[in-house]
Amino acid sequence: MDRGTEKDVSPGRGTGSRAVVADIPAGRVPLAVVVVDHDGLVSHWSRGAGRLLGRAREEAIGRPASDLLPVSGALPDEADDAPYRSHGGYDGLGPGLESSLDGRLSYPAAGRARLAGPERGRVDVLWWAYPLVGPGRERLLVLAADADGLRHGDGHGHADRAPGEAGAFERVAPAFALHTDFPGADELARRLPEILPSMSVGESARIVAQVLELGYPVLEFSQNDRVPVTPDWGVPRRVERRARRERAARAAARGPLLPEEASDDEGEDLEYAAVRERLEFLNEVSGRIGTSLDLARTIVEVSRAVVPRFTDVAGTYLREQVVAGEGFPQGVPDTRTMWHRVAVEHNDEPGRWDDVVPVGEAMPFPAHTPFFQCMTSGEPVLVPRISEETGHAIASQFEKRDIRPLITHRSMLVVPLKARDVVLGFMILLRHPERAEFNDMDRVTGAELAARAGLVLDNARMYTYQESVAETLQDSMLPSIPARMAGCDIATRYLPGTLLGRVGGDWFDSVKLPGARTALVVGDVMGHGLNSAAMMGQLRTAVQTMAALDLPPAQLLRNLDDLAQRLGDTYLATCLYAVYDPIAGEVRLANAGHIPPVLVRAGDGRSELLDLPTGAPIGVGGVPFEAVRVPVRPGDRLVMCTDGLVEVRGEDIGVGLATLCESAAHPAASMDDACDTIIRALNTRGGRKDDVALLMARLNGIEPDDVAEWRLARDPAEVGRARAVVREQLREWGLVRLADPTELMVSELVTNAVRHSRGRPVELRLVRGDTLLCEVEDDDHDLPTLLSAGPADASGRGLRVVSALAREWGTSRTNTGKTVWCELALPRR
Repeated sequence: MDRGTEKDVSPGRGTGSRAVVADIPAGRVPLAVVVVDHDGLVSHWSRGAGRLLGRAREEAIGRPASDLLPVSGALPDEADDAPYRSHGGYDGLGPGLESSLDGRLSYPAAGRARLAGPERGRVDVLWWAYPLVGPGRERLLVLAADADGLRHGDGHGHADRAPGEAGAFERVAPAFALHTDFPGADELARRLPEILPSMSVGESARIVAQVLELGYPVLEFSQNDRVPVTPDWGVPRRVERRARRERAARAAARGPLLPEEASDDEGEDLEYAAVRERLEFLNEVSGRIGTSLDLARTIVEVSRAVVPRFTDVAGTYLREQVVAGEGFPQGVPDTRTMWHRVAVEHNDEPGRWDDVVPVGEAMPFPAHTPFFQCMTSGEPVLVPRISEETGHAIASQFEKRDIRPLITHRSMLVVPLKARDVVLGFMILLRHPERAEFNDMDRVTGAELAARAGLVLDNARMYTYQESVAETLQDSMLPSIPARMAGCDIATRYLPGTLLGRVGGDWFDSVKLPGARTALVVGDVMGHGLNSAAMMGQLRTAVQTMAALDLPPAQLLRNLDDLAQRLGDTYLATCLYAVYDPIAGEVRLANAGHIPPVLVRAGDGRSELLDLPTGAPIGVGGVPFEAVRVPVRPGDRLVMCTDGLVEVRGEDIGVGLATLCESAAHPAASMDDACDTIIRALNTRGGRKDDVALLMARLNGIEPDDVAEWRLARDPAEVGRARAVVREQLREWGLVRLADPTELMVSELVTNAVRHSRGRPVELRLVRGDTLLCEVEDDDHDLPTLLSAGPADASGRGLRVVSALAREWGTSRTNTGKTVWCELALPRR
């Protein structure tokens, strides 16, 4: 930092006064910078400190700060024109600095003093003291400046006010800089070693971070910005003296004031200064809270906005419904209402409050406490000093934890956090015993602060609630797909969008089909929000229904397109529909405007985008759909996803598709790992806004030895043959324990098929996989239903037997008739 040279100026301000003005660029003045460690010893003493305080650096380092910084003298006389004392000592830097030096103040302080000495003349000094916390030994940073130097540098004569006063030095702000603008934290940290050359860059960065967090002024002139007010909320006597001087000047110009006029004028000045300071604080706080709609972040912002400037401890409590993201809480709270402690901010030593009042704890509050009074009345509650009795009453609800040492003799203000006249929570504000008590004006300030914070919290609460509703709707519409289907393993992933409520129209699904086949579906309704999610639910239900009819892929998309047009013009979606036949070793696919799937070959690990007819999106109408047959082998993997995974604004979608192919081919220990690999590869590029649906199927196939088929004539005698061949096949497979129930179910199903068949032979199939699947197919299109059979009824009991014995059973139509199937769980080995 430029320090300039020192020159005596005569005549100065008063006899023998001096101002450091020579070679000092306009907008900057020399500063005294002193750092005090935890032992109260000086660890840094700048050249400016030597010039201002008359001690060389060698004399100061390692000595008690209280010996070098005169703190025992009185503050200046009431009148600004009182004569300087010239007894050869210092008038002192004031009791505020003394309290900072001995550790009694844990918050920033500032003041003004006059120093006098036989060789130095008289110096009007402004000082700031800022506590430092953290792992280093530094405890206090003291900055001081010659008020005359500030006045000359500023050219506006504002040295009459102290830095603790509202509006003091309106065009002067202390900063570690060489320019007339405010640098960022990185710039401050870089330049601090120029003032404190014995400090490392890491130490300076740590101190600067605390400086910015505490909001203390940076040491530089600014032509536009005003110095931030200090955390002292009292109206100093100097403001009162200045008001009296101004009234005296007006009185000299117009004659004496009547007593009541003087009293009114003085009150107006004091009230104006105090109100302006509070408005500045509230405006600053309003700018610091509500920067996002995230409820957790908003809670932290609200708590940090008031510490240490307005209070030393801030505890925030919210009603259970608010924390849980539920609807707006109704009714007046009572002694059973649970309040969750969501934040505790303080400037005490780290960890002091953590064990006694941990964040996350929930508790009710008894009727005799100030907190209950605040939450039921909706008005602030002021306790000027917490007495022993009050402290004991408050501590009684904390069971085995003794909170009394933390709260007794402190000043407390409890303010409600309200929205729409309902109390959402409250804040407990505590000041250290050494600090000025909360007063009525603080009560008004706290109430206004809480009102603004309550609105911000309610906005965040409503957003969180609406987002929760949307996500619940989305989750309810997404299926729970089993990890194993007949002949294949399936893994899925869904990622909500980053915009518009995080809800969208992407979906995936799988449907069990006759013949041990599986339908795999991925779709994407165009647009976002609840409307898209609702449309998705309708289309997904329609696909499930039509898939159960065993419609061919192209025909299913044709019917879905017709349905979307009937539902309305806004129903537009892309869809990819695939049917995997593990016995035939093939996949039949049809596409409606969707991105193509990726097939990863098991043999060489090669991946490829399948070349499918694109087709038009669902809802366009009048466009034919085509199906493609793709042969597959056991171990191949089919990857289907929505465009949100591969498409990024400003980037060619081909880049995303290439990355999809590459990541899908990456070896993985499991299907879940393979999905995670794809997500990591494509979700870290940034810019994704849309939701994502991903479905991966490993096509394991079914070996020919695990399939047995028979054709049966339309003869009732074939029922006995069916029972015999089934028993023999199960014996060969080592499933003798399943022979009796399987025989009985096959007997009932074949009997019904022979009775209702119209001419074609009945087909019987057994498939051994994760379960034992039995299918009976005939050429009758009427699906059987489960009926109630009375004692005298001759029919209606067959399907009841099947329903009782099978783990699962069902029916579906085919092109030539119908299939009735049932499954039995395999015995454990």
